[in-house]
Amino acid sequence: QVQLVESGGGLVQAGGSLTLSCTISGNIFRVVAMGWYRQAPGKQRDMVATVNSGGATNYADSVKGRFTISTDNGKTLIYLQMNSLKPEDTAVYYCNVRDGRNQDHWGQGTQVTVSS
Repeated sequence: QVQLVESGGGLVQAGGSLTLSCTISGNIFRVVAMGWYRQAPGKQRDMVATVNSGGATNYADSVKGRFTISTDNGKTLIYLQMNSLKPEDTAVYYCNVRDGRNQDHWGQGTQVTVSS
């Protein structure tokens, strides 16, 4: 059974930094992409950053230059380094893996709160 567990969320002041981690366990049929998404209260879940199997990254415009996604070579860890955090970055952050069957696997989410 595939399991994704996020960690590293918390409360930080504007301008601060946090690093989120996602640990992946279980067998995933051919990882196509890995990424981070976030959902603020009353809003839809949006893409923050993704990396595909070829290593190409994609970032939401709102986080470009501030956030960096990375993975380990074994594709069992996903990181999101978040710098220069803003109050509008406050959300629940979810890690995601999409497999070769186009199935999405999600973690339970970790809360990030940025105070002004």
